[in-house]
Amino acid sequence: MNLMEILTAIGRKAGSWAHERAVQGILDTPPIVAQDDGVILFSMIGTAVLLPYLVAVKSLHHHLPRGKIVLLNDGTLTADDKAVLAKHCDNPEIIEKPDVDTGLCPRDNCWERLISILDRRSDHFVIQLDSDTVTTGPVPDVAEAIDANRSFTLAGGLDEAQHGFKSAREISQIFHANGPTTDHVQAHAEAAMKTLPDADTLRYIRGCAGFAGFAKSNDGRATVSRFSQEMDKRLGNTWRQWGSEQVASNWVVANDTDPVQLPYDRYINHWDEPMPKSPALVHYIGTYRYRWGNYSRTTREAIAALKA
Repeated sequence: MNLMEILTAIGRKAGSWAHERAVQGILDTPPIVAQDDGVILFSMIGTAVLLPYLVAVKSLHHHLPRGKIVLLNDGTLTADDKAVLAKHCDNPEIIEKPDVDTGLCPRDNCWERLISILDRRSDHFVIQLDSDTVTTGPVPDVAEAIDANRSFTLAGGLDEAQHGFKSAREISQIFHANGPTTDHVQAHAEAAMKTLPDADTLRYIRGCAGFAGFAKSNDGRATVSRFSQEMDKRLGNTWRQWGSEQVASNWVVANDTDPVQLPYDRYINHWDEPMPKSPALVHYIGTYRYRWGNYSRTTREAIAALKA
């Protein structure tokens, strides 16, 4: 390792340690009082992310006092974990991953999460929330989307936010004119979209499944199943890799009626770039999660707000 790599590793370790200390305070905050109001706050979690998840869901519920909690157990939740969740999340429904039949879609790599969401949207607006998010301020855009029954997504980054919703063919031409630009499944899928039936009318957005809302709909699994089968024909085993579920989530949101791209100056992914002055929600992506100490700082601030 060179000096820069050593310093980066040290910084990441120090940031992780600081966050582990900061997150403990979430257990001293008031529990969520669930609302049976047609909104579900949905997450897939395990024992390793229990406390960060509580920060994520409590901070969102604090600024959006709506919804009940539904969880997908990744297989690692213990009896003690479930007792903590029962206390702090008002006895949430917990789905066991092996019980989810993904049907015509792949298994694993978060597909059980997306399928569980789509199975519940017939009578609920379902918000997918990753455990590495912190809601840091008011979220009126989310409340308005719920009230108007419009699906929404967090943009993948600043460049993606500038393009927004495009036809499948346009996405292929903009980002992968000469074929996949990387070996990641997302690049292969986006490059193949121009070959899909109705590529000029069906839409896509380079969003982030870390925070996305799925409007009430009778579509269920229909859209995602058709899309997954088309991708499977074109990509084969590549379509079963990590990241395909996010592509599918983006596809579903984009092809719902009048979807919303959340404004990227307030709903952001934490890349290696300056934070906006007043973000509403930050998704702390793994690569840069502990950079600059922002995750620990916003976690402490969220906990302080919940205590107040």
